[in-house]
Amino acid sequence: MALFGDSKKPKAKKAKDEKVRKHSARRASLTEGMAHEIIRAPWFSEKALLATEHGMYAFEIPADATKAQIAGAVKEIFDVEPRKIRIVRLPGKRKNLRTRRGEGVRAARHKAYVYLAKGDTIQFA
Repeated sequence: MALFGDSKKPKAKKAKDEKVRKHSARRASLTEGMAHEIIRAPWFSEKALLATEHGMYAFEIPADATKAQIAGAVKEIFDVEPRKIRIVRLPGKRKNLRTRRGEGVRAARHKAYVYLAKGDTIQFA
């Protein structure tokens, strides 16, 4: 009756839990000390500056940054807890160079919209 027995392999479950803990610890350690590499710069555009009145801030981020890393970096740099984070990928634009080369492509960029709770603000200067 070993086929239908109640005995299960507890080692496999422990190994899976340990793998999850290692992964979450690695994710947490990425933001420690590397916060300024994740939040590269504030995004100053007309739309972004108008949205700061409503508690939304835009930042330039690297292409491989995750929402968890961005949240940790915002908390470390600005000492505020983000309510919601959205990541936007901006494709590169084709531009005329007015030279013999003719046409070039601007680099693709990524930005994050960070929403804060009411009453929380971020000071850039």
